[in-house]
Amino acid sequence: DLDRFQNSMEQKRISFRKQYNLNPDEVAVGIIGRLVPVKNHALFLRAIHFVLHASNKKVRAFIIGDGAEKQKIKAMSSSLGLDGSVTFTSWIKEVDWALAGLDIVCLTSFNEGTPVSLIEAQAANKAIVSTNVGGIENVVVKNKTALLAEINDPSAYNEHLLQLIEHPEIRNALGSAGWDLVKDKFHYNRLVTDTRNLYYS
Repeated sequence: DLDRFQNSMEQKRISFRKQYNLNPDEVAVGIIGRLVPVKNHALFLRAIHFVLHASNKKVRAFIIGDGAEKQKIKAMSSSLGLDGSVTFTSWIKEVDWALAGLDIVCLTSFNEGTPVSLIEAQAANKAIVSTNVGGIENVVVKNKTALLAEINDPSAYNEHLLQLIEHPEIRNALGSAGWDLVKDKFHYNRLVTDTRNLYYS
């Protein structure tokens, strides 16, 4: 059910950003998922480190999730000098609330099947920066709802994230295309309609 990613999003955004003391001019970048090796959070942290030094924009990063790699990822964040810029939230059950507060959603995995986090991000009209692995291109539209970088090209990943931080108009264009894609492809209404049509045929 993707409707919750369209309902009351402005109120949810205000609530999330108040909770984490985000100013209106701060760009919030988030990654959502288990803290395990395959999710490759090191790439995310290095990208945040890059954009903080390459941009004059105020950027805050959110690592949403939990898992076995949490202490290792926290240690890397500290070693990169990111303690004041990266917030570890653990799991947030109301992911629609979290997405409302974010501006950009990242995925850095070495491999993925059908990443629900990217379906939900598009339902919430958020721009995406992702590695181009597994089933990613079955879920997003390259250069229309997401910017994709090959897994062996971290510099491209960094540049994609910087581009969306520096250019809100590109960020908004990618985000606004998301709902149109997922409401027709992944919403449960499509499954219900397809099943009904099958029965009647």
